[in-house]
Amino acid sequence: MFVDEIDVFVKGGDGGAGCVSFRREKYVPYGGPDGGDGGDGGSIWLEAAPQLTTLLDFHYRRHYHAERGTHGQGSNRHGASGADLVLKVPLGTVVTDRDTGEPLGDLTTPGQRVLAIRGSRGGRGNARFATSTNQAPRRADLGRPGPERWLHLELKLLADVGVIGFPNAGKSTLVSRLSAAKPKIADYPFTTLEPTLGIVRADDDRSFVIADLPGLIPGAADGKGLGHQFLRHTERTRLLLHMLDLDPMTGRDPLDDLRVIDAELAAYSAELAGRPQIIVANKADLPDAATNREQVERHCAAHGLPLFVISAITGCGLTELVRGIAARLASLSVPEAQPTSPAAGTGRPGAPGR
Repeated sequence: MFVDEIDVFVKGGDGGAGCVSFRREKYVPYGGPDGGDGGDGGSIWLEAAPQLTTLLDFHYRRHYHAERGTHGQGSNRHGASGADLVLKVPLGTVVTDRDTGEPLGDLTTPGQRVLAIRGSRGGRGNARFATSTNQAPRRADLGRPGPERWLHLELKLLADVGVIGFPNAGKSTLVSRLSAAKPKIADYPFTTLEPTLGIVRADDDRSFVIADLPGLIPGAADGKGLGHQFLRHTERTRLLLHMLDLDPMTGRDPLDDLRVIDAELAAYSAELAGRPQIIVANKADLPDAATNREQVERHCAAHGLPLFVISAITGCGLTELVRGIAARLASLSVPEAQPTSPAAGTGRPGAPGR
């Protein structure tokens, strides 16, 4: 099961209590207070792991608690701090506070970490309260309870190329031919219910990541069909591969399909609508596809759109397509990763401290 959006509950570790104790040794009168401090509670971190592709693990467990600090002891022995808890998430995970909407971080590089919640400080032992006028204090601080919050995790795939188009346009077949990915393929709508990533080798020195994304239908920007579940994953792609179906038996006009999907992209995001596109006319091997092919060629020539005519089934035109994609990606600047929010390094506003 593919999970790309979920809420999780995190709680920092409780601080250990300080100790009230007095030094008692033979021949040492008035030994004084020697109660140690309690240990700090553990914190919870989110770490980007390239081997993960879904938030499925969080579907089965939603609540996470960091280890608490141990209590202080006599002889000025401080309690041990609780261990930090590190939760692994896929690359491309955006972390926000569910209740406030505050962005906490965007995990786009392997090993990158975001502080989800900070543990509480341990309480002070009575040795901390000794003064010249109060040499035998009998007070100590209790450990503070750990802070807690709900986080919203949203996965946005990190792919160089996103393949878009109407259902049954041949997107999954194309990705399976260009890479080792094995998406589900069938001749009914919405075969692809979850994105599939594949790595395409252009030559000895160049490769790129391609994503087979679920099909769009009119009204997707308003949530119809797969709606935002699809559009979310187009936001990080550098190049869109817009597949058109040349098969006349579908009863659809490929140019109408092109306009409809471009309109859905514009309705969702103006920036997304301006993303570079390559038009791919698929199923050119069909004997009755010539008319639709000529219409698409005239349209692309008139509007200056790059066009590749292929057959994903037979493999015709795929070599030229891969070279064209690699060349187009080389001409595009690589987007910089978003910096981690300052709030992510300090925990929730008002996080407890000494």
